[in-house]
Amino acid sequence: MWISIISLFPEMFKTYIKYGLINKSIKKKLLNISFWNPRDFIKNKFSKIDSNIYGGGGGIILKAEPLIKSIYKAKIEMKNNVKIIYLSPQGKKINISYIKKLLSYNKMIFICGRYKGIDERVINNFVDEEVSIGDYILSGGELPAMILLDTIVRQIPGVLNNMSSSQTDSFFNNGLLDAPNYTYPKVLKNLKKNTVPSILLSGNHKKIKEWKLQQSLGITWLKRPDLLRKKKLTKKEKILFQNFKKYYFKNK
Repeated sequence: MWISIISLFPEMFKTYIKYGLINKSIKKKLLNISFWNPRDFIKNKFSKIDSNIYGGGGGIILKAEPLIKSIYKAKIEMKNNVKIIYLSPQGKKINISYIKKLLSYNKMIFICGRYKGIDERVINNFVDEEVSIGDYILSGGELPAMILLDTIVRQIPGVLNNMSSSQTDSFFNNGLLDAPNYTYPKVLKNLKKNTVPSILLSGNHKKIKEWKLQQSLGITWLKRPDLLRKKKLTKKEKILFQNFKKYYFKNK
């Protein structure tokens, strides 16, 4: 996968891509990242990259021409057939189904806005999709671009040592939150809730799978009931869910 990032502050990404799965995917040649700074495409060092908004009102936006030149330069290097995404609070929110959809694209350009955004003509003529990470405002699109990049990279085959790990993550687990996870030691001293559930130590993989599904259903109900309302439960899932609720209310 090849992703080009258009940003006034590409330096923000330098530390980010040195660590974790991003760095691992680059070393494995599963991911190529290019950066394009619109400042490199202004007429001269005295020209401004931003300007006031026509019609008045507070704030400034990025000018169209440097952005357009950045887009063209990136597309030429990437040999076209590129999906262009603008990170914007006005875009549709990122979710799992959208991330899975993006995995089908080999080449993408992320545009990171600044200030109050970018010239609308760039969006109308070049942007394929506007994407948001939530209903709030940040100083720019760099952090959302990092989040989108991270969610995509986790799903590229070969990045994770065990791909099944990502398939049990929250949201990927049939739209449910992940079940509780534990590791060594079996007992943590001086804690009230200090032991690992015995079922996880039983070696009965069928029972463990059922327990994890039941926990996923229950935790989703407790923490994100909106997700559970969207899911059509199977007969087995209904039984597991009802048993979870009975246990929950009994021990509440």
